[in-house]
Amino acid sequence: MDMTNKEYGEYVNGKSKPSPILKNLIWAFVIGGLICTVGQGLLNLYKKAGLTVEDAGSAVSMTLIFAAALLTGLGLFDKLAKRAGAGTLVPITGFANAMVSPALEFKSEGFITGTGAKLFTVAGPVLVFGISASILYGILLVLFFRG
Repeated sequence: MDMTNKEYGEYVNGKSKPSPILKNLIWAFVIGGLICTVGQGLLNLYKKAGLTVEDAGSAVSMTLIFAAALLTGLGLFDKLAKRAGAGTLVPITGFANAMVSPALEFKSEGFITGTGAKLFTVAGPVLVFGISASILYGILLVLFFRG
């Protein structure tokens, strides 16, 4: 069966059901807003715990990255993203998911040559080392140099 590109396009359009764009836009806005609301709640919580605004902001970033990576590792982030759509692409959670997802696919090849190597391939060594170093630096700063 030979089809031209135009005929194939018409065939696909006839078989596919229309996408509810307005519903998807609203749902993405609601989910993205909820993620941001959780971030704001964490910021308020960390400030109440005595952190400065800058430290609380850093703690919120680390918490959201950790939560998204953990949910990805448990297979829950993909289920949420399937239902929430683009709302889960709030930059910080989407970034964590983008790093962890491909790395999990290669875990059978080993921790270093599979998972670790894929992390470097996807996000780049600068991002992985930069984030890791900033988390360690932040922990050391809070533990030893908080005055």
